[in-house]
Amino acid sequence: MKENSAGGVVVNEGKILLLRKYFGDWVLPKGKIEKEETTSITAVREVREETGIEAEVVKRIGYAKYIYYNQSSEKVYKRVDYYLMLFKGGNLKPQKEEGFSLAEFVDYEKAIDLLRHESEKKMVVNAIKLYRKKAGDR
Repeated sequence: MKENSAGGVVVNEGKILLLRKYFGDWVLPKGKIEKEETTSITAVREVREETGIEAEVVKRIGYAKYIYYNQSSEKVYKRVDYYLMLFKGGNLKPQKEEGFSLAEFVDYEKAIDLLRHESEKKMVVNAIKLYRKKAGDR
């Protein structure tokens, strides 16, 4: 089975948005692509649904691929497209129904330390490089 998702590395004044799951892992906001959605629209929607804030897409920064087993023990081949996104407004409110206990903007270095998955760490590195380059272009 194949599953396609999209998510964002949301930056606010140089800090990175992370979500903490109830069991302790820190993750980037992401979710499944719905019918008729583009990956960038999915990323914006998932950030809004999971964190309560609005963000805008700057640019695609890469993707991650991995395999996992779902609740029915089916092997799932997953691809997640990630975008650099900029915070536009709203109040952080983690989506409890999805298992999130906290949403927080953290320093870049702390984000790298907190994230467990190497693929997400890589996306943060890619995002911050692009963010700093764009900031320097102004």
